[in-house]
Amino acid sequence: QVRLVESGGGSVQAGGSLRLSCQVSGYSASTTCFGWFRQAPGKEREGIASLDSDGTITYAKSVQGRFTITKDHAENTLYLQMNNLKVEDTAMYYCVGGDTTLTMVIAGIVEYPDRKFPATWSWGQGTQVTVAS
Repeated sequence: QVRLVESGGGSVQAGGSLRLSCQVSGYSASTTCFGWFRQAPGKEREGIASLDSDGTITYAKSVQGRFTITKDHAENTLYLQMNNLKVEDTAMYYCVGGDTTLTMVIAGIVEYPDRKFPATWSWGQGTQVTVAS
């Protein structure tokens, strides 16, 4: 079983930067991809970035060019560097581990009705990011 613990959220002015961290522990043979999702109040959970085991990186259009996903394999930590933050980036951010369909969700190729993601995916508890104008 994979356990994910996020940190690094907070409040920032529009145009500012934050870096989220996700400590990964445990193992699951079905977890070959890690990524970040976010959910704003009253909105559906949105996949924004993923990193596959082969190094393939995928971003949602809403964050491409502003956010960067990386993984420190030695520390087993996933990061999300967020630059040029906008008010609409305000959300709870979740670290997630899953299979390759995770990347397909972020690329817009696969969609789960009512956002009922596979039970085999692992989720962190979330960290809040608030961007003020």
